[in-house]
Amino acid sequence: MMMEYIVMAIWGIFFLLLIFKFFQSIRLVSTQTSHIVERLGRYNKTLDAGFHALIPFMDKVTFVQDLREEAIDVPPQECFTRDEVQVSVDGVIYMSVIDPVKASYGITDYRFAAVQLAKTTTRSVIGTLDLDRTFEERDVISAKVVEVLDEAGASWGIRVHRYEIKNLTPPGTVRNAMEKQVRAERERRAIMATSEGDKQSRINRSEGLKTEMVNISEGEKQRRINEAEGRSEEILSIAAATAESIEKIAAVITMKGGSEALRMQISERYIDTLNSLENSRIILPSNIAQYTGWVDNLGMDNLVKKSD
Repeated sequence: MMMEYIVMAIWGIFFLLLIFKFFQSIRLVSTQTSHIVERLGRYNKTLDAGFHALIPFMDKVTFVQDLREEAIDVPPQECFTRDEVQVSVDGVIYMSVIDPVKASYGITDYRFAAVQLAKTTTRSVIGTLDLDRTFEERDVISAKVVEVLDEAGASWGIRVHRYEIKNLTPPGTVRNAMEKQVRAERERRAIMATSEGDKQSRINRSEGLKTEMVNISEGEKQRRINEAEGRSEEILSIAAATAESIEKIAAVITMKGGSEALRMQISERYIDTLNSLENSRIILPSNIAQYTGWVDNLGMDNLVKKSD
């Protein structure tokens, strides 16, 4: 009776194991995932997304590879630049599995290997750069790490898309010196900007004064030209008026009684002039009353004769 229970228990366990293996042989693979199947210890096939049925007790899924791009942190490490300054560098690797078989059998842990290779490559690249250039050549460092990882990733079944340096931190003393250098450079630029502004303002003021003086001289020149032209016009006008008056006087003299009228007008002016000399000290001839002689001496008779 006891043996029957033992046999039944053994068959029950075998039946449960069989059911378990049967359900285990049914695989539902999700998108962007690959399952590596071994048959009797050897690689058999790769299961892509979808429904798959395996042979119980013979087929076994040994590796499950995620084909999506993943980000792997590279922990901080100490590096020395070419000018022997110690800096701390960390970063992030972005990569994905492109060959699940190589990623499973080509290396034991491709993530750990990629991180180690990125660290060693970063150290070697930073060792060729001065401290000042390490902050400027981040793209160069990243490109070099990606190039080296891509060469190694070909046999690991992975592809490195990019590598980004998160922090590049020099020692505290170096940071203080760099801050002083930046502050000095900023002050130098401020002084240069102030001097350039003062220089430009002086140039602008001098240009303004120059323009003002040119405008004043041009105005003075134009004023003198206008005055000269005005005096010229005035002289011409006076000469024309004088000539016209002389012509009119000559025409009047030639008329009947014209010479007598002219003599009378001159005599009146002579008398008016004598009246204006009442309080003046002048020397006069003794025969001042004989103004007719004075009039004759003026050549009026000759003028009348010439007119005739």
